[in-house]
Amino acid sequence: MTKYKYIEVTPIATAIGAEISGVDISMDIPEPVISEIRQALLEYLVIFFRDQDLSDPERHRSFSKRFGHLFVHPNFNMGQKDPEMVFIIRKPGDTAIVGETWHADTTMMKAPPMAAILYALEAPGCGGDTLFANQYLAYESLSEGMKKMLNGLKAVHNDSKVAGPKVGFNSKRSTIVREDDAWQLTENAHPVVRTHPETKRKGLFINSTYVQHLEGMTVEESEPILTYLYEHATRPEFSCRFRWRSGSVAFWDNRCVQHLAINDVQNSVRRMQRTQLVGDLVQ
Repeated sequence: MTKYKYIEVTPIATAIGAEISGVDISMDIPEPVISEIRQALLEYLVIFFRDQDLSDPERHRSFSKRFGHLFVHPNFNMGQKDPEMVFIIRKPGDTAIVGETWHADTTMMKAPPMAAILYALEAPGCGGDTLFANQYLAYESLSEGMKKMLNGLKAVHNDSKVAGPKVGFNSKRSTIVREDDAWQLTENAHPVVRTHPETKRKGLFINSTYVQHLEGMTVEESEPILTYLYEHATRPEFSCRFRWRSGSVAFWDNRCVQHLAINDVQNSVRRMQRTQLVGDLVQ
């Protein structure tokens, strides 16, 4: 376990997740502190901050840029003033929410985002938690025979389940996604087992939100393998659960983490804003 000089790091679960204190991320943070935050992200995969003020999108963007270039999401870019910022809103009466199935973010891209930074502008008193799962452990706990079979396989990812004129999300939720006729499918194939470019650890890189089938196999042939992997990758012992408060921040490594937003808030408002960081090709 790394010793930190400038920040206080408190793990929240055995498998994944730590809360960071002793730093105000809305300020101009010195580079040694940024370096320790990055190290904590690599060590714990998702890190959390409490009682922060990133309500001004510029402060949110400024903090995010210390870790990479900002990513513009093709399906949430509705011509708004801040195209790098995605505003995720849940209102009473919504019957669906963004991210309510296990996923890594935007994996249909040729180079999926490397990370996301999500800030709670307004959180309910209870409910609306987010789960995170460690995909290193998901891979490492597989049998040697399964690892051998998966190494070298690719999965085809696309955004047909989350955007486009056929999904109908905009009639169910307050967060609007592109459903216009000009929308075009984005599809790419990525290795099922990914080697993290910084830690060099292997992890599963599949999720039920974006993966359609295994490359070279039919949907029917792929289904039993993928169904097993989806269930295995999100086992409770690989995960942590984060309870949001207004002013909370979650910063996760999209290269080795899946997450899920729990849709259990019926009569409260939940307002979030998110940036994503440009990633690299999946190896």
